Amino acid sequence: MPPPEDEPCEQCGLCCRIFGPGITPTAANVYVWIEQGRTDILRWYIAFMEGGTQVPCTSLTAEDLGSAVSFEMRNPETGDYMPVCPFLRRVAKNRYLCGIHLVKPEMCCHYEPWIWGETYFNKCTALKKMDNRCRWPL
Repeated sequence: MPPPEDEPCEQCGLCCRIFGPGITPTAANVYVWIEQGRTDILRWYIAFMEGGTQVPCTSLTAEDLGSAVSFEMRNPETGDYMPVCPFLRRVAKNRYLCGIHLVKPEMCCHYEPWIWGETYFNKCTALKKMDNRCRWPL
């Protein structure tokens, strides 16, 4: 799906490389991945359940989601935080795309680094091309 005409994203991947460890899905995102059998995505997340237990998202059922307090991206082999988003795909020298674009986390769908006061990211290459003229939220 091409970006809207007024979206200045340069697809440089910088935000995904920098904020990768902080990408957290909603319970609704995890539900979709469970229903679609997307263990390729679920394996990168752990759920923190009521009572403090940690559960790999690949072990969750849809019924478990009511007890999930939060989710975090972690390396499935080591449990460590990820330095970059594992779904980021380099497609050219300076161009990156999301490998799970159609089902990516809600926070990624709504991330706009050129919106001041919400998701502003001053290292965004699109923002630099706009001479750091950010938009204000509506």
